[in-house]
Amino acid sequence: MKTTTEKTFDAVKFMRKQRERLSEKLSKMTKEEIVEYFRIRKLENSTKPSA
Repeated sequence: MKTTTEKTFDAVKFMRKQRERLSEKLSKMTKEEIVEYFRIRKLENSTKPSA
């Protein structure tokens, strides 16, 4: 007996797409711009754990 479920979200496909998008964006930046980009991203997206 085989049970199949239809995927509503493909995590592997999503990660590959995000990696490709980020790689394309970073390839056009200098080292200093990349460091600044991640510094700003860290400040914007810092998620604090909740107890």
